[in-house]
Amino acid sequence: MTSPSMRLVTYDRYGPADVLSVTTAPVPRPRPGEVLVRVRAVSVNGGELAMRAGRLLPFSGKRFPKFVGIDLTGEVVEAGNSRFTAGDLVWGQVGRRPRSAAEYVAVRPELLDHVPAGLDAVQAVSLPVGTTAITALRDLAALAPGERLLVRGATGGVGYVAVQLGKAMGAHVTALTSAGNLDLAKELGADEAIDYRAPGDLGRFDVILDTVGTGLPAFRRLLTHRGRMVTIAFDFDHPVRSLGYIAAHALRRRRWVRFFSGNPDASLFAELGRWVTAGAIRPQVDRVFPLADVAAAHRALEQGGVRGKIVVRMD
Repeated sequence: MTSPSMRLVTYDRYGPADVLSVTTAPVPRPRPGEVLVRVRAVSVNGGELAMRAGRLLPFSGKRFPKFVGIDLTGEVVEAGNSRFTAGDLVWGQVGRRPRSAAEYVAVRPELLDHVPAGLDAVQAVSLPVGTTAITALRDLAALAPGERLLVRGATGGVGYVAVQLGKAMGAHVTALTSAGNLDLAKELGADEAIDYRAPGDLGRFDVILDTVGTGLPAFRRLLTHRGRMVTIAFDFDHPVRSLGYIAAHALRRRRWVRFFSGNPDASLFAELGRWVTAGAIRPQVDRVFPLADVAAAHRALEQGGVRGKIVVRMD
């Protein structure tokens, strides 16, 4: 008996977005402790672009084919012994190995949670990466009411959530973004929105959330005496130097710099859902592409100036 097939995105060499192709494979069979999800939408993330281009070879290796897609929204098809039931609309991630850009995925239920009421699949998938902002601002930086927060890359996929979250946590938020996105930064709640190409004297900040990864020493100099900087990126063109700088400043008691890569679980998605339900965080979708145009979706993010998230629909 032939197993049902599905469409998914793969690539068999590193390179530009054109290396991506939509192929077919059998629908995965969930193992014990997994649920089967029919994927409705995924978003495009910066780390995937770097990996696809071959800029993360020490981490990604040379074994092909490789897959794309980290986060997802979709409907539970087979719930197993989990807390979900068939038909539930869920959001979450597939773990550290990209593979969610497919019509079906088998996922551990602890990486998923129910989508907050009122969001459709496309809106919802623009938000899971917001768990990174929660970890950065709440858990690592311990952002306190009244502190000054600088968000670098403030209208990108993580940044646009961080601006909203920082404001909801009571901080004075300065958004650093492109000139064309200053209006969006203000709409998201930033107290100040500044063009990163002509920043002038930015002043001093208690917390900096960096989503870009370049020029970290210059931004560290903007920290107050007890300031903290969290970066979710590093300089892909000079990875050893960039990661070495972060490591050298990670354990300092003051004006420290720490790097982390999000690996959220259901509790973080539930926390994100509470912020969304309370109206403190809203989705921001830039453009939506069909699965067949996944390469165009990658190019759109590479071109920059994105306002929120680039989304790929499965159907």
